[in-house]
Amino acid sequence: MNVLKSQYDWIRCTREKLFQYCETITAEDYTCELDQFGWGSIRNLHLHVVECYQSWLGNFGLQKSLTLVTPEQVRNVEDMRGIFEKVDRLVYEFLEEFEGQWSLGITGPVPWQEEEEELSPLWLYTHVVTHEFHHKGQIVSMSRQLGYIPEDTDLIELKNR
Repeated sequence: MNVLKSQYDWIRCTREKLFQYCETITAEDYTCELDQFGWGSIRNLHLHVVECYQSWLGNFGLQKSLTLVTPEQVRNVEDMRGIFEKVDRLVYEFLEEFEGQWSLGITGPVPWQEEEEELSPLWLYTHVVTHEFHHKGQIVSMSRQLGYIPEDTDLIELKNR
């Protein structure tokens, strides 16, 4: 059993709950810019999460040259789901590539510093999933500011776990 793959399957479940909730938000509110948040809109924050997966797992970890997704590519939650399907494939590819090598040193450039960095696959994976959950909370907070009452998007269903 690949524990990290199983964990990511649960992460996808909580993301699906967030998507279902976001589908109750109008397209205008999904893309509405809120000055109080650094990424502007719920859509842009979702895209920031995607970019993190692409940058750290794809470009740094797997040493691909992925083109980062842009806001113009996403009009609504349905579009965002499609983009996250690609993220899912990237995550599973990353987990397969580094299975059993979680402390391996991967060296590569980091845009905001001059020196290259050495990071492990476990660090990269941990960073992207904790980053997603941090921003998931912000998305829910943004929706509150727009007048919505959030549903529970946590992993609470205990069946078959």
